Amino acid sequence: MAKRTKRLKKGIESLKKEIEEHFIKLEEDITELNFERGRYHARELDKSLIKALEERIEFLSIHDDSAKIFRMKLEELRRKLED
Repeated sequence: MAKRTKRLKKGIESLKKEIEEHFIKLEEDITELNFERGRYHARELDKSLIKALEERIEFLSIHDDSAKIFRMKLEELRRKLED
């Protein structure tokens, strides 16, 4: 179980890094007015990356608010996309 826990914690850190990279891409798409690609990055963040992060955090039963923070940031950027 310790090996699995270690792998899951490493996976969480990897997901956080990938989520940050997608947020950078999403912000670039918004500034470049590339809304189609921006919607793709927002969908990718919401449907797979943040969801996977939430599942891993829940599985480990650890207290980590990063998924909630990422969701709030995503909602803020989605509002910018719609405007």
